Amino acid sequence: MKTRTLKKDKVNIITLGCSKNMVDSEVLSGQLKANDIDVVHENTRRDHNIVVVNTCGFIDKAKEESINTILEQVELKERGRLDKVFVTGCLSERYRGDLESEIPGVDAWFGTMELPLILKRFDADYKTELVGERLLSTPSHYAYLKISEGCNRTCAFCAIPLMRGQHVSKPIEAVVAEAEKLVKSGVKEIMLIAQELTYYGLDLYKQRRLPELLHALADVKGLEWIRLHYAYPTKFPLEILDVMRERDNICNYLDMPLQHIADPMLKAMKRQITRKEIFDLVTTIREKVPGICLRTTLIAGFPGESLEDVEDVKRFLEEVRFDRVGVFTYSHEENTGAYALEDDVPAEEKERRAQDIMETQQEISLEKNQEKIGKVFKVIVDKKESGRYLGRTEFDSVEVDNEVIINTDRKLKPGDFVQVKITRAFDYDLEGVLV
Repeated sequence: MKTRTLKKDKVNIITLGCSKNMVDSEVLSGQLKANDIDVVHENTRRDHNIVVVNTCGFIDKAKEESINTILEQVELKERGRLDKVFVTGCLSERYRGDLESEIPGVDAWFGTMELPLILKRFDADYKTELVGERLLSTPSHYAYLKISEGCNRTCAFCAIPLMRGQHVSKPIEAVVAEAEKLVKSGVKEIMLIAQELTYYGLDLYKQRRLPELLHALADVKGLEWIRLHYAYPTKFPLEILDVMRERDNICNYLDMPLQHIADPMLKAMKRQITRKEIFDLVTTIREKVPGICLRTTLIAGFPGESLEDVEDVKRFLEEVRFDRVGVFTYSHEENTGAYALEDDVPAEEKERRAQDIMETQQEISLEKNQEKIGKVFKVIVDKKESGRYLGRTEFDSVEVDNEVIINTDRKLKPGDFVQVKITRAFDYDLEGVLV
């Protein structure tokens, strides 16, 4: 009689949503690997037997993508292609009760802070000595570094506090230790992420400590670029700008989501800032850090938004000329402050307004890129695609910003830094030659 050989488990982690979710998946991967469990990210070979879907529950489109992904994996399980399907992340945190009854094919549901419970399902131990250890899903030369979790803000449109809880900062020493580990593994660029960077330290140290954290990270040997994502404009700690100016390895780049410009909308969104205060802040930032790249995101179609409010946004963009802008359409989310308001802008009109705003920014982006022609920039090489190398300047973050097409016969590697002279400019990309 033949005995059946037990096949070793292989876990595939599918990550949806933002870079903060990606970091959570990388931490889970690191813990599984340390427990001698085979784990991969976004496995295309389909030689795994267990799937963990790390979901996003931020807006309608993200929720839909998460549910469709879960259903696809459950169907594979029903066809005998998978043994188990686990679900974690924001959607699971927010709607676990409903989802358990609606999608019974999922083996277990976990919230955003239940890593030890996920590991228990694999008969694995949560290894506290591995805090900061991750199995990167990004290319080896860059990584995201989460400096805090949760958010204390009460923005009317946002469901993140419902899914991620209150703001909790990581201690400075823990963040620096994680950065040092990443650099030892080959990382050259770190993108600092949080729901709200500028709040960092208030819970732990009773004062904002992002400037001190930045100085400590800038001292990490081998860390070439540090990039700041998701700064909140209200009560913005201007000391950050002094550190950016002083330390060469902190990119002259700031991602500061404003969400809107028109005063009626800022008030309705509970942003605790006015149009004039935003204008003054942008002016101050540019005075303190000349040449800084400012990125922002905006929301189109918030309840009560008028066409005049949209025109106000466009006028502001033309006046202030942000380097990078992204626009989202408003999503009416349960249990948020805005849910009591009537979602009175039709979906097609939200899309039209978002497109209208982006067309204004597209012209600004092209003009700003054209100003770079003939200039030389330090560029990090990200990848080779269709026979050409693609990279980024310090003014460009991964996936959301411009790329630089590098024309050269030289052999380059991802993570190389090169000097590139810009020869052509497009709406959202640049092209150049090696110097």
